[in-house]
Amino acid sequence: MENNTQDEMRAHLFATDEHFRTLCEQHAQYSHQIDAIESSGHVTEKEELEEQRLKKLKLHVKDEMNEMMARSRASVG
Repeated sequence: MENNTQDEMRAHLFATDEHFRTLCEQHAQYSHQIDAIESSGHVTEKEELEEQRLKKLKLHVKDEMNEMMARSRASVG
């Protein structure tokens, strides 16, 4: 039930908040870039550093999305 509420909150913010929508798009883009690096046969040192950088950016975006959802929950409840 909690997960469903979180999904609903995410969907609501995605539909109504442009900044949240941008964060979701960035998160998906970082995920895609990380997957591309990880799926290549041989990862160079440069690619490994880029993967680490992307993972940090992705986590930062996810944290910001979670903060927005928490603020939204607090204002509703």
